[in-house]
Amino acid sequence: MFRTALILSCLAAPAHTQTLGDVHLPLVPRTEAEAARIAAVTALTDDFSKAEAFEEKPAGAATVRAWTNADAFSQLSANMPFAHEMDFKLGNALFRKSWVASPSSTLGSDGLGPLYNARACQDCHLKDGRGHTPEGPEDRAVSMFLRLSVPAASSAEEIEGWIATANEPTYGGQLQDFAAPGHSAEGQMEITYTDVPVELADGTVVTLRDPSYSVSDPGFGPLHPDAMLSPRVAPQMIGLGLLEAISVADILAKVDADDADEDGISGRVAIVPSAAFGVPVLGRFGYKGGTGTVMDQSAAAFSGDMGLSTPLHPDPWGDCTKAQADCIAAPHGQEPENREGLEVDTLSLDLVTFYSRNLGVPERRDVSDPTVLRGKEVFYSLNCTSCHTPKYVTHRLTDQPEQSFQLIWPYTDLLLHDMGEGLADNRPEGRATGTEWKTPPLWGIGLTQQVSGHNQFLHDGRARNLLEAILWHGGEAKGARDGVVSLDTSDRDALIAFLESL
Repeated sequence: MFRTALILSCLAAPAHTQTLGDVHLPLVPRTEAEAARIAAVTALTDDFSKAEAFEEKPAGAATVRAWTNADAFSQLSANMPFAHEMDFKLGNALFRKSWVASPSSTLGSDGLGPLYNARACQDCHLKDGRGHTPEGPEDRAVSMFLRLSVPAASSAEEIEGWIATANEPTYGGQLQDFAAPGHSAEGQMEITYTDVPVELADGTVVTLRDPSYSVSDPGFGPLHPDAMLSPRVAPQMIGLGLLEAISVADILAKVDADDADEDGISGRVAIVPSAAFGVPVLGRFGYKGGTGTVMDQSAAAFSGDMGLSTPLHPDPWGDCTKAQADCIAAPHGQEPENREGLEVDTLSLDLVTFYSRNLGVPERRDVSDPTVLRGKEVFYSLNCTSCHTPKYVTHRLTDQPEQSFQLIWPYTDLLLHDMGEGLADNRPEGRATGTEWKTPPLWGIGLTQQVSGHNQFLHDGRARNLLEAILWHGGEAKGARDGVVSLDTSDRDALIAFLESL
């Protein structure tokens, strides 16, 4: 199993330094010659007259054909051995499975809630794509929820730079807007938008929508007066195993916390505890890098989103707090005689993890189109690649052939960046401040409408197209954003064409 762990070393008191390294048994270390080859292959190009070698295969040999229907994100890695395909299909079945509340005659599917956000993984990640904002007052936010926390005086996490917070004392770590029969939902997320016009250099006016969030009908009394709310739209699922397989050293090479090169970009690494491996790891997943492995991400979703127990989060009441006594005392689906006394046992969690790790990335479209090539040149010239790193070569792994030693093109550095006050949620998470976000991968972004039926982007879906998403960039990305504002119509359209080809 792929493992990336954090080696903690204590230096001269009172300072503590954390050194990240790759510690996972199936790893085959790189030779110096191999490292030099990789550096050459992943170097940024300066030739925009033609597509680069293998650019049409963003996931290397794992790249899948770009289907023209909504199932484009639901294919298994193209290089998956036949012997692994059944595990993928079983994981898919569990990912799509709708859970029910206890008690139920359906013992293999009970244990939902009592408070929850969705009944199945696919409810949030429909067709393995992006979630969306509510389409009106009658549309429940199934694929979007609010994270909750309050400031804390101290934290149990012994991770350098960790910002102390705690779950909201009554409502826990996220607002759950559904409940099992006999229980009341925690409340409903309310969103209001304010129009923000932005004029571009060619006279085009783009109207952004600036959201604000609140909670209506709080079922357990008012939220803590210092409660911090942060919205989350479910992200797309493709390529997660390949992101997990990127070398820590390759990610750390991009870190420039103090902006030593004075380019205005100062990415920082997220470091988070791993329930799967019992050590802190590099945070690769979540909008603020809040989890480090696909298994941790899967187990956290089972617990927080659906109220289901797993080996990593064995409490059957999920995110319920001590203030919600009826929730904790409610019937659950844990059965001592089977499934290890859990609602989602080790085998089931492993299968869902395998499925999530192996959703294939579709091949690029129009990679050699002159407009797309010009858009790529604009992307590079605006220094977008400082955060959206185009390519990596993954580790050699002895038991994960799908992710082993692939040239991939995710367009992310997996680092935290200050994105300015416009995008700030003002809610710290781990080492991430209230203005910092992890650079999201861009692969597959041009298929969002086809797969998910919308073109909403960013952590809260406020952007209704790619241009709006760019115009919300601030902080470290303000220079690139201002560069886009200054583009003529032709180059701006070319930039969007390039992004839509990813």
